[in-house]
Amino acid sequence: MSSIQRFDVGARLSEMAVHNGVAYLAGQVPEDATQDITSQTAQVLAAIDKLLARAGSDKSKILMAQIFITDLADFPGMNKAWDAWVAAGNAPPRATVVAQLARPEWKVEIVVKAAV
Repeated sequence: MSSIQRFDVGARLSEMAVHNGVAYLAGQVPEDATQDITSQTAQVLAAIDKLLARAGSDKSKILMAQIFITDLADFPGMNKAWDAWVAAGNAPPRATVVAQLARPEWKVEIVVKAAV
């Protein structure tokens, strides 16, 4: 049985778990929620980069991305940041849904799974 490695473990959740060569990230949210959707998305993507690096992975190895936005009108702005960030030739399967997030100031939350 393979071991599970957890990162930034808290009372309620871990930011990431790695098992059987796959990194599972918790939903990543922006640190500065006063920014617009493009900036919030860029912040979230930078946080994903940092976590994946800690697991020995990177954005080119993302297996699946789930994006939650609070307003469909923000879809183009979110895509602007995503398109600037996504690894050329390695765009992962992705779903984007409109959802109410845990904090009203957050405009985006992203969950990914990546190969390690």
